[in-house]
Parts: sequence; C-alpha cells; structure tokens
Amino acid sequence: MKMIKLAIASLLAASTLVGATFNVDNAHTNVGFKVKHLMISNVSGKFDNFSGSFEYDEKTKTLQSLNGVVQVASINTENEKRDNHLRSSDFFDVANYPQITFILTKVVGDEAHGVLTMRGISKAVILELENNGSIKDPWGNTRVGLSLTGKINRLDYGIKYNKILEVGGVMIGDIVKLDIAIEGIKAK
Repeated sequence: MKMIKLAIASLLAASTLVGATFNVDNAHTNVGFKVKHLMISNVSGKFDNFSGSFEYDEKTKTLQSLNGVVQVASINTENEKRDNHLRSSDFFDVANYPQITFILTKVVGDEAHGVLTMRGISKAVILELENNGSIKDPWGNTRVGLSLTGKINRLDYGIKYNKILEVGGVMIGDIVKLDIAIEGIKAK
C-alpha cells in the first residue's frame, strides 16, 4: 500500500511539471533577421509563413519546449529581386531545403539552447530568451509572449555567397542577427 501511495504521489508530482501546449499565433508573431550590407548598414527581413508550438508552465512561468518550422520560400525583405536571389542556390536553396527548423533543447536562465537546422545543416545555438509571461485575452484565451534574439554565422550553414567590394570589405556580412517575437495561444 505504501508503494502504491508513493507511485501515485510521484505521478502527481510529475504531472505538475508538464506545462500546457501553446500554438504560435502567426498574426502576432514575427520571425525576423538583419544582416550587414556593404559593411555600413543593415538589411532587415522576415519570414511570412511559419508554424510552431511550445510547452509553457504557467505556475512556474517556465518555457519547457519549443519547436518551430519556417517555410523559407516566404522570405520577405520587401524587395522582390533580392528575395528571389535569396531563394536561389546562392543562398537558401529553397528547391532543396524548403524549411528552417528550431528545436529547443533546454533553458538556462535567460538562455534558450537549441538546434537550428538550415540548408540541411544542424548546429547548436544559444539565443537570449525574454519571457513576457502569460495573460488572458478579452476572448478568454490564455496567451504567452516570448522573444528570442541572437546571432548566427551564415557560413556555418553553407550560405557562402558574397562579393568583394572595390574599396575593400564585402557586400554581405557573415553574422545574421535573429529577432523573433512569439505570441502563443493555449491549445484547447
């Protein structure tokens, strides 16, 4: 009888550690980036088509898991010619690698550790995590807001296209700044 009580208590304790599932609200989420252009300014862009979900424990206010998928063809820098070039084999090679994925592996303080896969190459990354907490919206839904920011080197993912400038330097910077603002709605 003591073993049964212990087993039930263990199950109840474990179930309280599991957070609720939240689905990414595409209308209130932005998957953005910036990269140096001509070594003097930044070009900003975003992806318009993406999906994701995460587990969030409202009691402890902790992110427990996160999975995201970006459809690379949806890249949008507000310049059609540039976007088409970015879709080509010089950059993202959308025909062969249509998705970018991110899978959270752990959270340590304000750091989100995960695996980013792009162009078939998976690399461990650490992004700064801002946890904005949860709230009930006017329609009775529970929402959670998160932000992920950080830097990656595009060369690590086989994106090597560049041009040398006459005055020295290169046309495109190697470091890409990520700026992802996520709003999730609790699954029912």
